[in-house]
Amino acid sequence: MNSKKLIASSILNSDFSNLAQQIRFTELGGADWIHCDIMDGKFVPNLTFGPVVVKAVRKITKLPVDVHLMIKDPDALLEKFIEAGANCVTVHQEEVVHLNRTLTRIKELGAKAGVAINPSTPITTLVDVLNLVDLVLIMSVNPGFGGQKFIQSSVRKVQELSDWRFKSSSKFLIEVDGGINKDNIKELANAGCDVFVVGNSIFGQDNITAATIELKNMVV
Repeated sequence: MNSKKLIASSILNSDFSNLAQQIRFTELGGADWIHCDIMDGKFVPNLTFGPVVVKAVRKITKLPVDVHLMIKDPDALLEKFIEAGANCVTVHQEEVVHLNRTLTRIKELGAKAGVAINPSTPITTLVDVLNLVDLVLIMSVNPGFGGQKFIQSSVRKVQELSDWRFKSSSKFLIEVDGGINKDNIKELANAGCDVFVVGNSIFGQDNITAATIELKNMVV
């Protein structure tokens, strides 16, 4: 189990007209990763950006770039996102047919492999691939848009997954994405979350650096 808690600042909520400065502000606050939400308007009802923006983010920061693929047929684009600079690529259990093959391919391409599940998907669906993953992402909102309200039952899922990890002596990280703020981040940390994807509670604030510091201090 990872003892260090990580803040992954999600640029979905950032000001893209001033992205370099926005990322720099969260870096100054102690952000550990930069999180990129990739949506295609098909798997989820929103459209964001692709490998070109990930490549630009890679040039802006030295922090690990955490790419979450909320897209149809992610297998077709794995290589492009990893070539663009993704350090970790997460795909959805609900979309990928041959999950073990996809996770193995991500690793072969040189990135860390993650698997995500939506709020209605039980963690039992992941049992047969947990030996392959570096990260499990529990969605705490229904994916598609930033700024949604946190789904409280996500805490129980984190606890269940953390218990399973302990019993099996596994090393994967537990990441949570959706509605994380200063009211729930400590509860998630106590449940076993390692990586906190934070968007609006960082980039939606007047002082991005101070907001990052505050959340970071709550899980140290």
